[in-house]
Amino acid sequence: LDQFICSAEDKWQLLSGITLLLPHGFEGLGPEHSSARMERFLTLAAEDNLQVVQPTTPAQFFHLLRRQALRRWRKPLVVFTPKSLLRHPQAVSTLEEFTHGSFARLIEDTTTEASRVRRVLLCTGKVYYDLAAHRTEKEPNDVAIVRVEQLYPLRAELLEKTLLPYADGTPVCWVQEEPSNMGVWRYLRERFGKKLCARFPLALVSRAESASPATGS
Repeated sequence: LDQFICSAEDKWQLLSGITLLLPHGFEGLGPEHSSARMERFLTLAAEDNLQVVQPTTPAQFFHLLRRQALRRWRKPLVVFTPKSLLRHPQAVSTLEEFTHGSFARLIEDTTTEASRVRRVLLCTGKVYYDLAAHRTEKEPNDVAIVRVEQLYPLRAELLEKTLLPYADGTPVCWVQEEPSNMGVWRYLRERFGKKLCARFPLALVSRAESASPATGS
C-alpha cells in the first residue's frame, strides 16, 4: 500500500484502478474483525491519490463500482464494507435507484425540516442505521443525520452546500463507532478545526481512546 498503491502516481506517474473491499465496522466478532484502519488510509491520502469511501446502500455501491469502471482516469478505490449491511432490513434500494442517478458523495437528510433542526449528526457507514433507528424510537424532529459516503477526496464546498439550510451556530457532531484515536475524527479535525465551514461548532461522539480496534479478546 505505502510503496505502490498510494504513491505510484506521485513517484512514477503510474495510474491504477485497483479496488479494495475491506470489511469494517463493529459487528461483535472481536477486535480483529472490526477495523480496516480507516484512519491509516486517510493519513496516506494526499494530492487526490486515493478514493476512500463507505457506501450505505446497494444502489450507492453499484454506482460507485460503475463509476470506477467507466472513468477515463484511474485512481485506487478503497471501499469500507460493513458485513451487517448485507442483511440489514433498512439497507435496501429500489430498482429505479439503480437505473437512475449516480454515486452521491454526501446523502442529505430529507426527513426533517431544516428550520426545526437544533443539531446535525455527521456519520459514515452502518452507524447511520443505528442513529436513524434511535431517532425513530425517540421521535425527535430536531436532529438531522447527514451521511458522508466519500471520505476522500472530501470537497468542502459540497459539505458547505449540504449544510446550507441549517442555521449558523447549529452544533454539528461527528458520530463514529471507532475509538476517538481511530476512524475519521482526527482527519476531520485537522481539516476543519473546531468549526465546520466557519459556521458550525464541531464536536465528537465516539468511544474513548483505545489501543485495541474493538472490545473483546
